[in-house]
Amino acid sequence: MTSTKTGQTTLPERPGLTDGVAGEFTVYTTIKPGHADQLRQDLANIMSAFAKDRSALQQIGTLHDARHVIFDDDTRFMFASVFDGPWDTYIDDFATTVVGDNFDKIFAHSEGFPGVKDPGVKDWFVAHQAPALAFVSSYPDLTVKQIWKDQRVNEAFQAVLDTSEFRAALEDPANAALVATPAFQKLLDEASG
Repeated sequence: MTSTKTGQTTLPERPGLTDGVAGEFTVYTTIKPGHADQLRQDLANIMSAFAKDRSALQQIGTLHDARHVIFDDDTRFMFASVFDGPWDTYIDDFATTVVGDNFDKIFAHSEGFPGVKDPGVKDWFVAHQAPALAFVSSYPDLTVKQIWKDQRVNEAFQAVLDTSEFRAALEDPANAALVATPAFQKLLDEASG
């Protein structure tokens, strides 16, 4: 960590581009000789577990997406993700959740990985990170948690729209002024689209 003139500490500059609240993280590593097949198996097991239970993703709450790629004739590995918030917090989240155990299992097949709870893991990631030259998010101002909330609100709203009570309220002359407003019409248009 570096110090500022006021005595407060700040986090070091971290690689990676951002677009709004989202940041990109891409790491390239060298796979230990003979470990590619076990890495594939570990990734398959982890993805199988995620297919049944995505609660680890909710526990972190900042991961938009992640990709794992083995390439160069089984000698190199790439992990790429999009996340919300500060880089250091994102890495810290790995060590405090089940995702950290998965990271240890996956990156144990990479040369020199110290372990996700090791104090030097951030330096290791920085040394293996290759920032994107361009990075764009379709929703730069929405965090994962906001998107999840929007989904829940939309599902609840769609359920209301499907009720006979809502249809009756739309037809009630007492609500005619509200229903005629441009904002309400826009809401109905957005809900149907």
